Amino acid sequence: MGLGLITRAATARRMVESLRTGWVALATFLALLAFSGALVGAFSHSTRVADDLARTDERALVARYIARVSASSVLAQQSLLSWDETVKRTRPVVDKDWVDREFGQFFHSNLAIDAAFLVHADGTVAGAWHNGQSAPLSDFADVRAQAVALIAKSQEPGREVGRATGRTLIAGMPWTIGSDGLPLPRAAGGIVRHKGMPAIITVATVMPDRDIALLGDRRPDYLVAIRNLQPVLLRQMAQDLVLNDVAIMPADGDKAQGRNFIPLLTGSGERVGLLTWSAKTPGPTIVRRTAPLLATWILFFIGVVVGGTILLRRSRRTAHELEASEAQAQHNALHDAMSGLPNRQHYMQRLRAELADCALGHGPGDVFVAYIDIDSFKVVNDTLGHHVGDELVRQVALRLRRALPPGDFISRFGGDEFVLLRRAEGGRIAADALGMQVMALMREPFVISGNNLEVSCSCGISWGPEQSEDPGELLRRADIALYRAKQRGRARYRRFTRDMDASVKLRREMETELRRAIARDELSVAFQPIVGTVQGDVRGFEALLRWSHPERGEIRPGLFVPIAEQSGLMIPLGNWMLRRVFNECRNWPQCDISVNLSPLQIMASDFLPTIGGILAETGIDPRRVVLEITEGVMLDRSDHVVRVLRELNRMGFRIALDDFGIGYSSLSYLRSFQFDRIKIDRSFVQNVEGDMDAQSILGAIVSLGHTLRMKVVAEGVETEVQRRLVQAAGCELVQGHLFWRAMPTEDARALIDRQNERMRLAS
Repeated sequence: MGLGLITRAATARRMVESLRTGWVALATFLALLAFSGALVGAFSHSTRVADDLARTDERALVARYIARVSASSVLAQQSLLSWDETVKRTRPVVDKDWVDREFGQFFHSNLAIDAAFLVHADGTVAGAWHNGQSAPLSDFADVRAQAVALIAKSQEPGREVGRATGRTLIAGMPWTIGSDGLPLPRAAGGIVRHKGMPAIITVATVMPDRDIALLGDRRPDYLVAIRNLQPVLLRQMAQDLVLNDVAIMPADGDKAQGRNFIPLLTGSGERVGLLTWSAKTPGPTIVRRTAPLLATWILFFIGVVVGGTILLRRSRRTAHELEASEAQAQHNALHDAMSGLPNRQHYMQRLRAELADCALGHGPGDVFVAYIDIDSFKVVNDTLGHHVGDELVRQVALRLRRALPPGDFISRFGGDEFVLLRRAEGGRIAADALGMQVMALMREPFVISGNNLEVSCSCGISWGPEQSEDPGELLRRADIALYRAKQRGRARYRRFTRDMDASVKLRREMETELRRAIARDELSVAFQPIVGTVQGDVRGFEALLRWSHPERGEIRPGLFVPIAEQSGLMIPLGNWMLRRVFNECRNWPQCDISVNLSPLQIMASDFLPTIGGILAETGIDPRRVVLEITEGVMLDRSDHVVRVLRELNRMGFRIALDDFGIGYSSLSYLRSFQFDRIKIDRSFVQNVEGDMDAQSILGAIVSLGHTLRMKVVAEGVETEVQRRLVQAAGCELVQGHLFWRAMPTEDARALIDRQNERMRLAS
């Protein structure tokens, strides 16, 4: 009895457990079905949300990018708009030639500005330019309403360009001033319809950078700049933001399926177009990749778990990809692609923050700025190739990053320019320590392509807030100190001192005056005779550039030619020289005319068409002209240089190699091109009297020239002994003060006429 009861109880218990299991299974199945439906619905919704989030993030990125382009354009304009000279040129009378060149040509070619207008504060227009050329003032009517609204908007608080420290009155209007006591520029930007197309418009004040009295009793003028949303800008936007197929569509156009967009709205709310691109849609990708797993999950619990896990992973990956895309775009915007270092924009943000932190008394010491420049970097590029120059930049960046303390902030501004930021105590002592540390880093040679490359650097140092609390001013002073280090022989550092500002100001004034002298034809040419060593007869002349300044007097070429090379004036200066010499000498009696060419002229892509045009314009016989080039031109062994020289030969010009023996002399480039003559540098001639080695070198150069069928000219002959020694060495031609100094055009023409008359009478 007891066993039967136990058996029946066990059977009943198993039945109850079986029934319970069935209900649990049924409930689980129904729960799985319900949960599956809910999961599918939630998953479908999440994919749509992912697509919406991706589109929203893209729209925010594009809107910030357009705002950043507008702000960058205003900052780039400040070098010209915040300048005493600009105020003087625009009020009370507008200097038409000056504004056409600077607001028209310069802004169009350097800042990609398609249209610009000089506008008074009351909205009246004083100048208009389109594609770099002067345009009718009536063109302003197309954008007047938007420009006037932006001018009013720029006068609101927070529209200043710079750090505000106080307030003042200008023409009865409150105006914010900076730490230097000068009024801060104001600016605003937006979107406008220009010529029927959307464009970025900015307005910025024309302000003095030193003399506030130049404003007088009037409010500042404004420059209204318009940059069309051209394909070049759209391609750059697509590259920076990692977008595809960026395009402009009409404001009322149909939005293509699958494309993201933002409306382009003016300040008044008018829609002038749609900025569209191919949207990233992670949703369909998620559905396509996880659908098989979701179907399996409905039948099996493990499938549900696996499918859920994959869904979560995919969602996270999508979010991470979007974050990584935005982070990469942000990184690209703030870092230099070649070196990986922060760029100028990133550096200025950090410098501004450090100065503000220092002004509040947070953190130790001062903020030091060190401007570093590789010496003779152009020589490295020209002699070894640009790929070696690029590798040198990368290795310098790596050495700076590894050797300097972790707290230093290192940036590359472009080319061979690096800028370092350091927080330290000690003022001048700390600046000296920083300068010596930078100099020490460059003492070890760099190994590039198996070669040891020994280079040096120059460094300029400033520090704030002692010298300035303004980031731009602090950087400018470091740049001035760098320029002084270059002047003193390079391979050294200099701390900024206030007396340096005067020399830089003089250089800038001379650059402006030289630009004006070229434009106004205020330069002149002198001619130094080249004579035969045997009879002392004049065989030709070398044309020499002269600048007689109305206030500074005669300015040496050794002073203004480097300024022209560094400021981009060398090519127009060289073309002016060719045109003047060809015009003045085309009707001279038969004699050679030698003209020096700058390496920058020869390397210019349009040099051959330019000299061909000057030749056709002046009508001179090219066979009478000897073009002199320096050895540095031949350092670039590219096909371009050889092709240019051969084409000049084909046109009829003869080519002379100037200053032979002091640069990078090499027999290889003497073989690569058949020069008509070589000119021995004056340093050999001036030492030839008492230096036997100089005599031997002189003889060797002359023998080399004769062997290669070249005439040899000795420069700088000043004594009779020198004349006899260079004649004994075999030089056919000489020039120097022993015979003649450089003379004006009229005297040179009279000299050759007298010589020809004597020869006629003698015959």
